[in-house]
Amino acid sequence: MSSPVKLAVVYYSATGVVAEIANALVSEAEAAGAEVRLRRVAELAPEEAIDSNPAWRANLEATRAIAEVTPDDLVWADAVIFGSPTRYGNIAAQLKQFIDSLGPQWQQGLLADKVYSGFTSTSTKHGGQESTLLALYNSVHHFGGILVGPGYTDGSKFVDGNPYGTGHVDGQGQFKVDGETRQAAAVQARRVVNIARALRDGAA
Repeated sequence: MSSPVKLAVVYYSATGVVAEIANALVSEAEAAGAEVRLRRVAELAPEEAIDSNPAWRANLEATRAIAEVTPDDLVWADAVIFGSPTRYGNIAAQLKQFIDSLGPQWQQGLLADKVYSGFTSTSTKHGGQESTLLALYNSVHHFGGILVGPGYTDGSKFVDGNPYGTGHVDGQGQFKVDGETRQAAAVQARRVVNIARALRDGAA
């Protein structure tokens, strides 16, 4: 029997929606047999900005016990799932800053030949989920990574309609992470783990 796939779930979340999806991905990946590291990226926003939104402050306090990501977490992993809320159709600055710090690992080829995928949330239905994930995936191509989106590989994907990755519309807190989003996370987590396992074991 092969060793477990090593998966890093690396996310930024302001008010907690992306954090909740990250936890759903972790549970599904572990159920699929993966060894998972859940990691959050460092918060860069000033305290006054965080305090302007009670949900932002509450999420920051609630997730302090989760370890902050380091480049070593990506080097360790066979697969990485990045998560970010959309910011003007792009990933949040906090996640981008971490990705931009990976130059030494990239130069050594330590980010290549791994499976990568992504997930996101928006306030509105057409608020930039696709463009956010496509922007994230630009970095994957530069890493030499192997991009694994969910595609339309499961009947449930014709319900949530996002082949690029798990996406959730939260309506500024009105719409909680629901069964549709959790099912999307399940499909994505299983696909990432299964393909990472097949690639790793095939190469071995």
